[in-house]
Amino acid sequence: MARRVVISGLGTVSALGQGRRKFWDALITGSPGIRALQGFSGRDIKIPIGAQLVEFDADAHFSSSDLPLLDRHSQFALVAAREAVADAGLTPSELHTGGAVIATGCGGKETDEETYFRLYKEGKRRVHPLTIPRGMPSAAASQVSMQLGVAGPVFTVSSACASSNHAVAQAAMMIQSGLVEVVIAGGSDAPFTYGLLKSWEAMRVLSADNCRPFSADRSGLVLGEGAGIVVLESLEHARQRGAAIYAELAGFGMSADAGHITDPSADGAARAILSALDRAAVAPERIDYVNAHGTGTQANDVTETRALRQVFGAHADQLAVSSTKSMHGHALGASGGLELVATVLALKAGLLPPTANFTRPGEGCDLDYLPNQAREQDIEWAISNSFAFGGLNAVLAVRRI
Repeated sequence: MARRVVISGLGTVSALGQGRRKFWDALITGSPGIRALQGFSGRDIKIPIGAQLVEFDADAHFSSSDLPLLDRHSQFALVAAREAVADAGLTPSELHTGGAVIATGCGGKETDEETYFRLYKEGKRRVHPLTIPRGMPSAAASQVSMQLGVAGPVFTVSSACASSNHAVAQAAMMIQSGLVEVVIAGGSDAPFTYGLLKSWEAMRVLSADNCRPFSADRSGLVLGEGAGIVVLESLEHARQRGAAIYAELAGFGMSADAGHITDPSADGAARAILSALDRAAVAPERIDYVNAHGTGTQANDVTETRALRQVFGAHADQLAVSSTKSMHGHALGASGGLELVATVLALKAGLLPPTANFTRPGEGCDLDYLPNQAREQDIEWAISNSFAFGGLNAVLAVRRI
């Protein structure tokens, strides 16, 4: 029998504020962090809104000697990881023998942008000597390892919008195998750069006014940034040290559509959900809440609804489903981490975050999406969905403990 894995620490940085308390307070009051896009005035960007960390002050968190090595996405990862580790109450020796799996969908885009600007716009012939270690996709994982003293297995996974959930699944497998007792896991992304915004603009999947998942008048996703990090450990280890446990990570499921690069598959999503339930050894009718991928695009929302009906059958009408992306935006590789934190806090509090900005159900969107108001509900089981471009799917199943 596989070792049981629990969640003992939570950390977030998002447009809803720094720290899990501000994050949770905004979620349960249905207060979105989506605002007019800042920092790009005078640039030919047609994206008017985003879920940005406008008040984030790197100097308040890092020394002047550290900052030259820290891309914005690494800064987010470190702040969230520090909070999660402090929340878990881990000792330096426990961290030293532990691991870290820090995901990202984009990596060091801020560093890339600055480098290309110097070369192609300013005509410089040299770039900063720390460009590679600052901008490499694994930079955030390395920084978490170095600054928190994590000397066990440390690496990065990158699978677009499913990155965080894949990272958590990898972390859980390391604990279940007996390789380590403790792993810091989650994801971080900082996509607000000119080049990346122009690339998203070209895809024509971004909303010009708001994020309204599952609504008839939904008009696309809203980009976000930030980090969501959790501390995972074996149940035995957590109990031995007297840790306060939020929930059990009871199962995870992964699948690939093996189909279209951007058009999602209900069958592929359903396979990942079923795999998570199977690994958790839980019957579908015992699931109470779904933190949906819920991007607000035409394709995702109806496909995800179809997948949930395919898996849950008649019980789908009893599910509480919400998309917290309606508040923290689509933070790409960080979204799954943020949404796992939201799901765990919902389990702990018996309070389900709403789908904000909801108007009326869209065609093919016929579930209970918790429109606009949090709901008090005692729940035992929940799942958190992440379905990425490229048809890469990862679902986490958590249980109250």
